[in-house]
Amino acid sequence: MRFFEFEAREIVKRAGIPVTDFGFATSREAAKEAAERIGGSVVIKSQVLTGGRMKAGGVKFADTPEEAAAHAEDILALEIGGHMPRGVLVDPKAEVEQEYYAGVVWDGLRKQPVMLFSDMGGIDIEQVAEEHPDHVGRGHFSTLLPVSDFQAKQVIAQTGVSGSPLNRITPILTRLARLFLEHDLTLAEINPLGRLKDGSFVALDAHMDIENEARGRHAKLLADLGVGPEETRQAREATPFELAGEEVDATDHRGVAGNVTEFDGNLGLVIGAGGGSLTLFDAVRAHGGKPANYCEIGGNPSVAKTCGLAKLVLGKPGVEQIAVMMSIVSNTRVDIVARGVIKACLELGFDPSEKIAIFRIPGAWEEEGFKILEKYGVDYADRSVSLNEAARRAVEKIQGVAA
Repeated sequence: MRFFEFEAREIVKRAGIPVTDFGFATSREAAKEAAERIGGSVVIKSQVLTGGRMKAGGVKFADTPEEAAAHAEDILALEIGGHMPRGVLVDPKAEVEQEYYAGVVWDGLRKQPVMLFSDMGGIDIEQVAEEHPDHVGRGHFSTLLPVSDFQAKQVIAQTGVSGSPLNRITPILTRLARLFLEHDLTLAEINPLGRLKDGSFVALDAHMDIENEARGRHAKLLADLGVGPEETRQAREATPFELAGEEVDATDHRGVAGNVTEFDGNLGLVIGAGGGSLTLFDAVRAHGGKPANYCEIGGNPSVAKTCGLAKLVLGKPGVEQIAVMMSIVSNTRVDIVARGVIKACLELGFDPSEKIAIFRIPGAWEEEGFKILEKYGVDYADRSVSLNEAARRAVEKIQGVAA
């Protein structure tokens, strides 16, 4: 779940990281009051869960409270990237001498969080890493041991920052790393972290994502921020297809049919195995395939749940075939998944042998599952066929059909 900027600012403030004296407003009157309280020139920033605010006109500067109110009224009515703003953040216009980047993300390869720092803030860290790799410091740290100032200082020093700035930034990055662990975050970044004329540092913007599964552990924090218990946050609003995927999962407590995400390709995917799902999705694309969706299925779902997910994918406009693929399963019965996807094909009036590009799920009850697939002429593969090879075959099959 993603936090709005004004919420992320409050979180870093509670962690003891310096922030500006900002205000949040949902009306022109409230924006005027915030500007009057702050005094001087202010920045009015749209609160949406997407980027490109500046280019879209969602960030404006004001010298008076009246001007701030007028800008707030315009921004509150401005749609950016398909999002209407939750409100506006009223921020004092800081006199910044230099901008830095401080962040913590999860490294899926190392299975550890990693601290990131750059002396080139205000732009995407990915761009800095690609164009100026020597300006990015990195350092992994444990999820079990305490995070030390020394670890943060090493990361910052990699960029050449030294002296007073190094000593002042170190506790900020340390607190950000501790915050990342304490709140089960997947992203915590301050960009930019500004050095003001008096030498002090202040967070001028903040972005944070929290694990959806961790929301229950942080119910008080979410309640304090005004986040509703049923509220979900993504970079964009869920599509009807994605909402239908949630409904499929809710129909039966057995198994999981989750993380349904819509794309515009022609190959539907019913895939599982956690990280294997991402591997399969990437493999399909690497072989020139065009996924129509991403989803995960597992945990021994019922025939009905498997059928529901397969029908959803098969019924998506533009889908010509589906690929049913998982790694070797132990907690999911191959025969149940086979029954579910074949049932979906039959109920929609499709020939399973033509609509299923490939079925590659070895594991529990695989002999029974393979017999069912053979009965309907479905092309299947056992564990001797790798996930990458299965994805390649699926892409070749649908490309042949499309031709």
